[in-house]
Amino acid sequence: MPVSDIRIDKVVTSGTFSLDGGTWDVDNNVWIVGDDTECVVIDAAHDAEAIHAAVGGRRLTHILCTHGHDDHIDAVSDLLQLHPTARVLIHDADRMLWDREIGGPPDGPLTEGQVIPVGGAQLEVLHTPGHSPGACCFLLAQEHALFSGDTLFQGGPGATGRSFSDFGTIIDSIRDRLLVLPPETVVHTGHGDDTSIGAEAPHLQEWIDRGA
Repeated sequence: MPVSDIRIDKVVTSGTFSLDGGTWDVDNNVWIVGDDTECVVIDAAHDAEAIHAAVGGRRLTHILCTHGHDDHIDAVSDLLQLHPTARVLIHDADRMLWDREIGGPPDGPLTEGQVIPVGGAQLEVLHTPGHSPGACCFLLAQEHALFSGDTLFQGGPGATGRSFSDFGTIIDSIRDRLLVLPPETVVHTGHGDDTSIGAEAPHLQEWIDRGA
């Protein structure tokens, strides 16, 4: 049964993404999940003040990083200034990306199957490498919701043409970890519009055929 008091809020922030010598303008989806008392932030991107305003008076328990690309973590330090008790978690396999952007270590790692409680609900960590080695998604099974970062979008996998990414690996992650979820699962992506597992699953072979 859905958790009646769980809230899923979205803040769209704007900034840049830099890797491999290039820089691109991007809009990011920042997801805030919780109830009226406490919440977590998924991907602290670009604008800590906008994220802080969406958190409101709630206790921010965690900042969860779907991966270590700079456009998904560049507001972490500023957000921690506003919420110093929040714990920042990222998968160890993306520490090389984290260390390029953030001056100190995170508070801990994300691990496959880890459960993060918030507001009476539970977020389960799914390690889904491919876009980056430590890419993770967060499953809120009670609400049939998945926060996919840059692993799965409306129309296919996240990009794998830059350093630390691999097309075959992201296909394996999507096929084996995500497309097995109930088709009604709503996919809340790191950029752009929502989709669903049911909408994307029929297109797996098309993605494989077109390649990276």
